[in-house]
Amino acid sequence: MTVHELTKVPSADRTARSGAELLIDTLVRNGVDTIFGVPGDTGVVVYEQLRLRSNEIRHVLARDERHAAYMADGYARSHLKVGVCEASSGAGAVYLASGLGEAMAASIPLLVFTTDIHRSSRGSGAITEIDQEALFAGVTKWCKTAQTASDIPSLITEAIETAVSGRPGPVAVVLPEDVLDESSDAQVPGGSSNFPLDRYPAVQDRVSKATERLTAAERPAILAGGGVHTSGAWAELRAFAEKAGIPVATTIHGKGALAEDHPLSLGVAGGNGSRGYANEYLTGSDAILIVGSRANSTDTNGFTVVRRTGQWVAQIDSDRARAGRNFEGSLPLAGDAATVLTQLIKNIPAVGPTLTSSREAWIAERRQAWADKVGGQQVSVAEGKIHPRKVIEALHEVFGSSTWVAADPGTPTPNLAAYWEADGTAWRVVIPRGHGPMGYSISAAIGIAIAHPGERVLCITTEGSLAMGIGDWETAERLSLPITYVVLDNVSFGWIKMLQHLFLQQKYFATEPGPIDPAVLAHGMGLPGYLATDVAQLKKLALESLHREGPTVIHVPVPEHQDAPPPVAPWQAALDGGAKDRPVY
Repeated sequence: MTVHELTKVPSADRTARSGAELLIDTLVRNGVDTIFGVPGDTGVVVYEQLRLRSNEIRHVLARDERHAAYMADGYARSHLKVGVCEASSGAGAVYLASGLGEAMAASIPLLVFTTDIHRSSRGSGAITEIDQEALFAGVTKWCKTAQTASDIPSLITEAIETAVSGRPGPVAVVLPEDVLDESSDAQVPGGSSNFPLDRYPAVQDRVSKATERLTAAERPAILAGGGVHTSGAWAELRAFAEKAGIPVATTIHGKGALAEDHPLSLGVAGGNGSRGYANEYLTGSDAILIVGSRANSTDTNGFTVVRRTGQWVAQIDSDRARAGRNFEGSLPLAGDAATVLTQLIKNIPAVGPTLTSSREAWIAERRQAWADKVGGQQVSVAEGKIHPRKVIEALHEVFGSSTWVAADPGTPTPNLAAYWEADGTAWRVVIPRGHGPMGYSISAAIGIAIAHPGERVLCITTEGSLAMGIGDWETAERLSLPITYVVLDNVSFGWIKMLQHLFLQQKYFATEPGPIDPAVLAHGMGLPGYLATDVAQLKKLALESLHREGPTVIHVPVPEHQDAPPPVAPWQAALDGGAKDRPVY
């Protein structure tokens, strides 16, 4: 089904209904089964309809609207279904907007609907009055206001189509409370909220040019991003890589696009979390195919791994305006990742086994050398703390590569990127690299758990992120969700402090807030909370969490970055004396 077929299944029911009824009916008929949100004054009639239709559509009560957006984001990434969140006017809409920047930057399709003040109150200084279209302009790709109840079904349908068309992203529909009270006999279109719906191919002539160049290259490479995940293109990526014998590196968003124990997997590339050999291989490549990635400065380690000039680059992107934009003279392949990869599979000749084996041997040799180097490093940390690498290795041993993982910026990101291996079957490791909002994972893990009932979710956060997103621990406990929350605690804004350490002559300022106790905070919201100060204790607590019906919190003190530097390429260059300037984003 294409997006344009969404409007071809009208409801036969022409009975007059309120705008609120039309809203919920349209959502149900378009396959929406879950909404994340917080009630407010202007939305009470919507909540009454949610109560009446609770057997058809589930409402998940969040503790604030920003985290409702993160829940919808995690739901969408792991489920390939549009995430839906809502809020009321005023502060509710403002909080919700702040949760949409990550989804906008990361190309995650969300349907946002907000209620608004009565239209007759506009300009009167009503307590929750704000221009919502202006508010959402920077964090959505589309926003419209319903002017009558009759508008609601078509606006919701158009919003879903827009969210999943071209470059995916959040969309917003604003619903004044008097419009929700109005009656209309408008038809309700049916459709689907799964994505992607519009799978379009790249221009065939460009596909042919790409396969010719990749076939002729001595050292071809693939850099896979989050677009592989949103397209569900895991099988196509693997089939193309294997047929062409091309090694695959990923961005952090693309982590696990190919199983990371695959012989052709280079793991994560770029400036944050690379093992090193991915960057080495890409730097020496004479032809690079980018699949579904912005390929920005972080993904390319300041455009040193994939260079803006001097390397041949082809880029698959669902957004025609972004395909190849960062690389001079590149070949744009605008289209859906799975569809374009299928075109490439059909066009490219199978590489000989000798060539594939030589490339796999190159990877295997460097993978082993990296493992030997890491394994041989003397990890010395203060008593009562665990090195972050040891934390990730212990958790991987307990949970396995097929576990759903949500993680926050800071300490979790580079350590997960380098030391966790995902299985290549879904967007298993969700790290917010669109904008990098702290506190994201605590709520995103809830969205993932709701999208996959009964499956264990591992959330790796920090004490800094916890301070920004702790409220929804109560939500996880109230819903008895199987989430293991691991809090890595270095009692600082460690990322910023490391920049001050490396590039500002160790002049630390505003990076050392006071300590918090995650276990005590967990107990206050009904969750079991524990402290782990060595690896054996961490493994024991992690194993026990697998057998608990609801969530568990494990507090893990870890050293600061300057005492245990994570695998961040520009930081390592500075420590080695080869870099003097801060990384440029």
